[in-house]
Amino acid sequence: MDRNIRTVDDVLALLDGLFAPEADRWTGRGADWWDGFYADRSRQVPFFVAKPDENLVSCVEQGVISGGRALDLGCGPGRNALYLAERGFEVDAVDLSPAAVDWARERAREAGADGVRFHCGDAFALAGTELTGPYDLVHDSGCFHHLPPHRRISYLALLDDVLAPGGVFSLTCFAAGAGGMGSELSDTGFYREAKGLGGGLAYTSESLREIFSGLTEVELRRMRDEPEESAYFGESFLWTALFRRT
Repeated sequence: MDRNIRTVDDVLALLDGLFAPEADRWTGRGADWWDGFYADRSRQVPFFVAKPDENLVSCVEQGVISGGRALDLGCGPGRNALYLAERGFEVDAVDLSPAAVDWARERAREAGADGVRFHCGDAFALAGTELTGPYDLVHDSGCFHHLPPHRRISYLALLDDVLAPGGVFSLTCFAAGAGGMGSELSDTGFYREAKGLGGGLAYTSESLREIFSGLTEVELRRMRDEPEESAYFGESFLWTALFRRT
């Protein structure tokens, strides 16, 4: 008989277990799953391209954020981290998958980029690592929508810990509704069914505003579709959002 729930972390770990093995995709145990995902670099995966998010480029070029320290959450093959380094940011980039981080480091070497510090590990376990805030920019392209609902607590705590006063949080995630992508099952439904995350959670604009209500909204829109020949990544099934910490 287990009667060992004493802390919030105990509760979160218990809830993680309801989603196993899907929850393992984003916890420290999920490196193998993501390594398999990144194993074939020739796969037709939209974000395997070596192009930065169009909304991130817009944010920088319009002067919403002009430099400083940046954290790239779930950096994958490093496309956004390298763009920020090229624009003079001091970049820390973290991903669970050794295969993804190795690929990102290869791209950095090929580009001659030395302004990125890559870290393989759990973004929720940065304490004691070399990746410490405050950061002027936190960018997340595709990490947030893979979290089970209860881990938003951990995510918001991370932002509160590392985002500098006046800093910018940039998010790209699955959009609900017509032309969107991801599961639209309610939060309650996930726990009642406990059958997995369905490949990722879709969000409405209202839900994103509610979740990040502790920050000031700068912009919230659908990502622009970018043609194949574009220098930027863009898919309209995604939301892009900018929030500022005041």
